[in-house]
Amino acid sequence: MQDTRKREIRIKADSLRANCKVGRYGIIDLFKECERIGYKLLRYPLGENADLGFMIQKDKDIVIFTNSCSRLSREIFTLAHEIGHAVLHLNDANSFIDDSVTINGRSTDEKEQEANYFAACLLMPSDDINRFIDLEIEDITENGLSAMDIARIMSEFNVSFDMVLNRLESLGIIDTNQKTRLDNAKTEMKVGNLLRGVGGNSKLNVASDVIDIPYEYIDYVIYNYNHNAVPKETLERVLDCYGLSIDDVSDKIVEPSEDEDDLDDLIGGLDD
Repeated sequence: MQDTRKREIRIKADSLRANCKVGRYGIIDLFKECERIGYKLLRYPLGENADLGFMIQKDKDIVIFTNSCSRLSREIFTLAHEIGHAVLHLNDANSFIDDSVTINGRSTDEKEQEANYFAACLLMPSDDINRFIDLEIEDITENGLSAMDIARIMSEFNVSFDMVLNRLESLGIIDTNQKTRLDNAKTEMKVGNLLRGVGGNSKLNVASDVIDIPYEYIDYVIYNYNHNAVPKETLERVLDCYGLSIDDVSDKIVEPSEDEDDLDDLIGGLDD
């Protein structure tokens, strides 16, 4: 990615972040910010092996989906990544589907790399990282930051341990050897233990399994049930969120076919 393009992305990420509610360093609740900006947000535990998220433009709405089976820190990054697509790429395409390859930075696709860079700049601006390290971390040893320090940064910015390492390395704050040492410490000490050790937000390391579907998208869930993309239990759970039962929407229900559908069919429900 060229430096001029990186600068453009940083400017757009900074502009969006300036309109978010930020604590001392990190965005407090990106899910609320997403809805406040005007995006339609769907969160649902689609499964650990399913795609992590998607962004699609439906009429005048921008719809973002995140898989709440992911660890909360991963889901937050997925959301930031999808917001990146919405901010950067809607002139080029009206939908993006993302899995562990695109979200983890292993994709060679330019737009996916740009969305990841946008997410990193939105969640962990370089100035705020340096300020946190300068003001909040004491007694840095000659070996550099410790795994406990990384857990503190993780908790403050509401991101994953791995994202902190990747971001610090990209900014030149740690080198490859330090990153390897910290990654090994993470494996040995476990992220949950590290977070508890620093009084951090342990929820970041587990899945929220949240179901959050705007009421107007009940028809979208019914569509997916009718196309065998979600089980009856899923439909019942979603309807229960609004005090409804299958009997209340029986006029919209059809017997599912035996053919299996995938995430393309989920998006299809939004295209009708």
